[in-house]
Amino acid sequence: MTDSTANENSYDLLVLGAGSGGVRAARMAASYGARVAVIENRFLGGTCVNVGCVPKKLFVYGSHFAEEFSDAQGYGWQLPKAEFDWPTLRDNKTREIERLNGVYASLLDGAGVERVWGTARFVDAHNVAVDDRVLYGKRILIATGGRPTLPEFDGQEHALVSDDLFYLERLPRRAVVVGGGYIGVEFAGILHGLGVESTLLYRGELFLRGFDRTIREFVRAELEQKGIALRFETNVTAIDAGPEGKRVQLTDGTELEVDAAIFATGRVPNTDQLNLSVTQVALGDRGEILIDEQYQTNVPHIYALGDVTDRVQLTPVAIAEAMVLTNNLYTDNPKRVLDYDNIPTAVFCQPNIGTVGLTEEEAAAQFGTLRVYESNFRPMKYTLTSNSERSLMKLIVNDADDRVVGVHMAGPDAGEIIQGIAIAVKAGLTKADFDQTIGIHPTAAEEFVTMRAERA
Repeated sequence: MTDSTANENSYDLLVLGAGSGGVRAARMAASYGARVAVIENRFLGGTCVNVGCVPKKLFVYGSHFAEEFSDAQGYGWQLPKAEFDWPTLRDNKTREIERLNGVYASLLDGAGVERVWGTARFVDAHNVAVDDRVLYGKRILIATGGRPTLPEFDGQEHALVSDDLFYLERLPRRAVVVGGGYIGVEFAGILHGLGVESTLLYRGELFLRGFDRTIREFVRAELEQKGIALRFETNVTAIDAGPEGKRVQLTDGTELEVDAAIFATGRVPNTDQLNLSVTQVALGDRGEILIDEQYQTNVPHIYALGDVTDRVQLTPVAIAEAMVLTNNLYTDNPKRVLDYDNIPTAVFCQPNIGTVGLTEEEAAAQFGTLRVYESNFRPMKYTLTSNSERSLMKLIVNDADDRVVGVHMAGPDAGEIIQGIAIAVKAGLTKADFDQTIGIHPTAAEEFVTMRAERA
């Protein structure tokens, strides 16, 4: 097939994958005058909307009500015994996700992007087959995201992955979550909050590798005092299923009796079904697509962004990458390069984590002499309750120029607070700038502008 504007199967841009990055790229390219089609085989919005950020956050909200009901008594509210109904939360969540799918469809249709349902397979470097149809792309963007992966062990068929949790027929009474990344920690908290006897299992010495060590240790203590069982330096060797549940056998010789074993042990890029070998696009060791700073592969007209590149796996990053790519390909505006420094992020465990900038370990390696400020306190909201949850806030300052190079928080609304603080860190503000800012009283956030004493 050749490039022909008269051919109904010929496009300026073919987008493979209708996740957050792919949808944004398709819409923006179309708004700049390109003829665009987006190919998707599962659902609009990708992982984030369907089996990631959005439903997970709804589940986090739902799982926190047990504590809220308990805390309310300290404020004079006498409540009857609360009962939780899993199908109500699950099905209400599903209806909201279906609504969002409709929103994404409307956005694509309104932008003039053609939606093509099916699994895309390259025929050659310019042509992609979807069922019995072949589409030609002058340029092709691969934005197929990633998926959960399971390690190899006996009884693997008895394990669940994170996607499965959103559609469980019934809530387990006992569950083990395997994995020490943010997904595993979040799901352990969700299940515990919904009344499930929960164990979090991780093969390393402490979860949330890559986050600031102080925050990791603080969250460990908070999760333990809430009643989540934590097992470190332990892994699964086998799972046996019986009439009373599942027996999860561990590397330390012990076993767990559970109703569900949920694995959050990593994700892999969705490239294995694309037939990329016919294109000569270069892949990394994990199947990720290798790209340059302009999201271009080694094949000049093929691009990739988002989780399929296995770099910064965050929805706002994929969207930002799409904005940069389409600006550079389809406008006369100045060419842009995305700045990946100081990207804020959150972990919606309980308590939440919010973070931006360098960890203390990273800052020490980069700058040497630091000043570190910390505030560890019981949130005001809990002072009239029996809730013993605490918050931790931390500022990391480069001593040479007084610049705040890292800010970390664990506590209620950490993500909301750090989003605002991220602007200051991105702008390169100093500790003196923080100190000159008047706090809003009484709030937890004011701690970030009132910390004066360095950590001993």
